[in-house]
Amino acid sequence: MTRRTLVRGAMLSGLGLLAACGTRPKPSIEDTETYGSFEAMYGPLPNERFPLPAVDLRKIDRRFLRQEVRYPTSEKVGTLVVDTSNYYLYLIQENGRAIRYGVGLGRAGFEWSGRAIVARKAIWPTWTPPTEMIERQPELEKWSWQNGGMPPGPSNPLGARALYIYQDGRDTLYRLHGTAEVWSIGKAVSSGCVRLLNQDIIDLHRRVPNQTPIVVI
Repeated sequence: MTRRTLVRGAMLSGLGLLAACGTRPKPSIEDTETYGSFEAMYGPLPNERFPLPAVDLRKIDRRFLRQEVRYPTSEKVGTLVVDTSNYYLYLIQENGRAIRYGVGLGRAGFEWSGRAIVARKAIWPTWTPPTEMIERQPELEKWSWQNGGMPPGPSNPLGARALYIYQDGRDTLYRLHGTAEVWSIGKAVSSGCVRLLNQDIIDLHRRVPNQTPIVVI
C-alpha cells in the first residue's frame, strides 16, 4: 500500500467521522435509489387530467428533490412535519427514517404553526383567493368563492393536488399544494402556503390519508 493510498484513506475516514457528528446526516446514494433515479421520479405524467411535463431538474437544488433520509423524531409514523426554517416537509417512516420533500413557502406558509390534521384532499382542486388577497389584487375578484373560484388546470395556483389543514374542526386556511414553478422550491415567495412540485404533491397525496396529523414548526 502506497503512502498516497494511506493518506487518501485517512481523509475519507475523517470525512466519515464528520458526517457522523451531524444530527441530520445528508442522504446517501442508497437513499435516493430507493425511489429510482430523480429523472424517473420527475418525468412527465401524460395520464393526468391535465398532462404534466417533466420537471426541469436544472432549475432546482438537488437537496430539495424527494428522497428518503434519516430523521430521528418522537412523532408517530405517518405524521407530516413541515420545517419552515429549512424548506422541508417530512413524512415520518419507521426506524428513524422519513421521506423528505423540498417546499416553497408563501406568506401564509409562515403565518401558522402548531398541530392539526389533514381534513380533506383534492385532485386538481379549485382555487379561491382569500378576501385579503382580493383586497390587495382586485382583479382576483372573478375567482372569489361567490363566483365559484378558479377552475382546475395548469394555471391554477394549487396545482395538481391539495391537502387542506384543519385544527379543532376549523379550516386553518393552511394548504399543502402543487406548483409548476420549479424555481420557487426552497424559497420564500410572495403568496400561498406550502408548495411542492406537482410530481411531489401527487406522490404525497397518495401516501397520506385524511386525518393524518401534521406539525408545522
